[in-house]
Amino acid sequence: MELLDPSSSDDYEETVLPGPLWRHALWVAGITVLGVGLGWAGALFRIGPEEYGLPSAAPGAVWPYLVAWTATGLGAAAALRTAAARVPVYAPGQIAVVLTLLGTRLSLGWRPEAPALCAMAAAELTAAVIWCALALRPGARDNRGAGSTPGG
Repeated sequence: MELLDPSSSDDYEETVLPGPLWRHALWVAGITVLGVGLGWAGALFRIGPEEYGLPSAAPGAVWPYLVAWTATGLGAAAALRTAAARVPVYAPGQIAVVLTLLGTRLSLGWRPEAPALCAMAAAELTAAVIWCALALRPGARDNRGAGSTPGG
């Protein structure tokens, strides 16, 4: 029943990530490059027939979409890392990579117009901010420490 016990969380998955500013910046850049790179690589091929799944990369310029998702990924990763530097956040790196990967992959498959691309970017940033808000809410910090204190 350890999986269901919130007081026995993995130290690796949910820790405060303090450190100098250069380390935070390097982490944000690395996570963003990983997410955009995986999304781009995923858009280069298709698994299965054309009727199923995402289309492979549509013809046309790739760079505007990669730049847009790099900027969006930097914003999402920076928000998650900022929250993780203050309180334990569950899997900030994985969340930032997956959100950036999905946005990049979808954009390269369908090449949406600017309003749709902005809506997708806003959805990624909103999801990252909600994830941070869940970790930063006062009740979340109290619940994490409840099982580890004597008499708590």
